[in-house]
Amino acid sequence: MAHEMFKNEHIKKFINMEKPKNEAANEIYVYGEIGDSWWSESVSANAIKRKLSAITSGDIHLYINSFGGDVFDGIAIYNQLKRHSSKVVVHVDGIAASAASLIAMAGDEIIMPANAMLMVHRASTFAWGNRDVFEQTLNALDKVDESVTNTYMNRFVGERSEMEDLLKNETWLTADEAKAFGLCDEIVDEINLEENKDEEPSPEEIKNSLLQKYAAQTTPEAKQQESNQIEMKNNLLAKFKRA
Repeated sequence: MAHEMFKNEHIKKFINMEKPKNEAANEIYVYGEIGDSWWSESVSANAIKRKLSAITSGDIHLYINSFGGDVFDGIAIYNQLKRHSSKVVVHVDGIAASAASLIAMAGDEIIMPANAMLMVHRASTFAWGNRDVFEQTLNALDKVDESVTNTYMNRFVGERSEMEDLLKNETWLTADEAKAFGLCDEIVDEINLEENKDEEPSPEEIKNSLLQKYAAQTTPEAKQQESNQIEMKNNLLAKFKRA
C-alpha cells in the first residue's frame, strides 16, 4: 500500500488536475481529490450539491480526472447525481480511480477516451487500538465493501462474486476493458491532458520513483501477485467477450 500511495502522489505531478477556468453552467469537473482536503484542490459532496442545485434544465456533463479520496463523499456525490432530473453524461478525461470510479457509475452515459482508465478496489483505512477496535474496523470495512459492490453492480455485466474479485485485486481497467465489463458505454478518440508545467519533477524524484517501481516488481511475491491479477482479469474479459 505504501508503494501505491507513493506512486499515486508521483503520478499527480504529471497530470493536470485543475479544472478549466471557463467551466459552463451544466459542466461539473471532478478534478483532484474527493472530499474536503487541506492539502490540494478537492471536490466535496457539499460543493457538488451547490452546483447541482443551480442546474434546472439540460444535460449535465461530468468530467472526471481523479485518483479518488473519501468513499462516503464519493457515494454521496453518486446519489446526488442519480437523484437529479437531468441526464448525466460522464466523461473520464484521464483517470477515475477508487471513489472517483464510484462517481462515474452515476452516469446515464459513460464516455471514455481510448487512453483513459478506471481503477476499482476494496475500501481501506487506518486503525489504532486494541483487538476490539480492529474487529470493529474490519466489520465497518466489510459494510463499505458491500455498499461499493452494490454501486458497481448497477452496471457490471457479470456476477457479484466476479465484481468482488476485481475489487479484491485492485484492478486497473483500460477503456476497452471497462466497456467489456459494462462500466463504460462509449470509447472515443484519445485526448491528452496538458502537463502541469509548474511542477516539474526533480532528478532525485524521478530516480526515487523508478527505484520504488522496479524494486517492488523484482520480488517473487510481487511477480506472483501481478501474474494472478492478470490471469483473473483476462479470464473475466474472455468470458464476457464470448457472451
